[in-house]
Amino acid sequence: MTPRKVLPAAVIAVSAVVLAACSSTVADPVRDQNNDVPFTSCDQIACTGTIDGAAYEILMPEKWNGTLLLYSHGYRPAQPFPPDFSPVDTSAVPVPGWNDGTKDLGNALLSEGYALAGSSYSSNGWAVEDGVKAGEQLHDFFTTNIATPKRVYVWGDSLGGLITQTLAEKHADWIDGVAPLCGVVGGAEANFNVALDLAYAFKMLIDPQLKLTNYASYEEAVVEWTRAASTVVEDAKTGDTALIAKILAVSHVADGPTQTRTFDGSTIESIVKATVESLLTAIAYGTVGRQEAESRYGGNFSGNEGVDYAARFNDAEKSLLNTVGGDGTADAIIAALQNGARVSPDPAAQENIVERGGNPTGEVQDPTITMHTKSDSLVIVQNESLFGERYNAAVAANKVSGGLVQLFTVAPSTYPESPGAPYGAGHCNFTNQSRIAVIDLLNSWVRNGVYPGQVAIRLAMGTESGYNALYRPSAWPAQ
Repeated sequence: MTPRKVLPAAVIAVSAVVLAACSSTVADPVRDQNNDVPFTSCDQIACTGTIDGAAYEILMPEKWNGTLLLYSHGYRPAQPFPPDFSPVDTSAVPVPGWNDGTKDLGNALLSEGYALAGSSYSSNGWAVEDGVKAGEQLHDFFTTNIATPKRVYVWGDSLGGLITQTLAEKHADWIDGVAPLCGVVGGAEANFNVALDLAYAFKMLIDPQLKLTNYASYEEAVVEWTRAASTVVEDAKTGDTALIAKILAVSHVADGPTQTRTFDGSTIESIVKATVESLLTAIAYGTVGRQEAESRYGGNFSGNEGVDYAARFNDAEKSLLNTVGGDGTADAIIAALQNGARVSPDPAAQENIVERGGNPTGEVQDPTITMHTKSDSLVIVQNESLFGERYNAAVAANKVSGGLVQLFTVAPSTYPESPGAPYGAGHCNFTNQSRIAVIDLLNSWVRNGVYPGQVAIRLAMGTESGYNALYRPSAWPAQ
């Protein structure tokens, strides 16, 4: 089965581009095959520093193939974040893992001749605007001081995937290829709305005291998370089947996966552990993360008026709840969710997050490859479904000039808690080979006009990446 060619028109468009390139006598710098492009070395120009408060770092290969990989990192808390409350990070990230002591990925890409660049953002939190600005400024710095790239590929993880796609839709003039990985490509509004759904279900079923919106301070949000986290952990420890059914139901509301990087979900016990682990992180973003975003966008931007929570449960999920909690459990849970007091957004804040928080249109202007793990409880894989729908609509409206390929990795059915899933389960849990494969496939598509077909994808991804050509995510929750 072929990779997700979201619409046949995309293949036709790419084929037309390839044919045109083959027949053209005009030199296209993007297709330039020179792999020894001159540049100003880092001995002569500062390849580390700051630009408008954002730290940057540039890594140059010995021989440059003319391609700049511009990386956008994922979400970084504005203040110490639960559950571990690690110090705030403002370091530059030129390539994933570079600052963690694992330089294998960066060295592999450098050995292929790519230039690597990335930065922090001038603020932390849901800093999409600052991330876009940092990417723009770092590109300008590179072009002014190092060399003019033949090609620029933007890529990023998680929130950085949203920043990547936002950059791409804004700057088709200098971006040639796009790779959002484990990205929030469904956009800020949709993801925060589902986060509110999960928090609402948590309040209705587990912690009636939980505050859903309009946090006054970081300290208030931490207090809310601490109590909620303690409540769900203690509920799970009791072994009370009615409480466990409610814990599972909260996850079902947001179409959460039954696996995490730690727990394989192969038994009911493992599913419950995976769900609790996921909820601890989800509630952290629903409290501390929401507080920062509300402060940034001027109030509560989410609402759940009119949401049909009964539609969030399929027959298999209802059966599981009844099996765990006893007959009638599913009906009682759904009734509680349907009858709870709903939340209304502040219109001005809602408008702000739509306009400024990152909400991709799907109007893809360059070759684009996305990749997502099947079991991602933080940025659910259904983001790819929503982005694909928008892409299809943009194609139908003749607003697309690029193509889209969506790749998915699936975890083994069982794995030990330590070291956990090797791929496919957990947020951004990709092998280095699969990351390199995405870049090389994108490069072949952009530079040589070779659309990434099934054989090429399989060869590039290898057998140890979890790549699954048959897997497709379900629709966005409740669609």
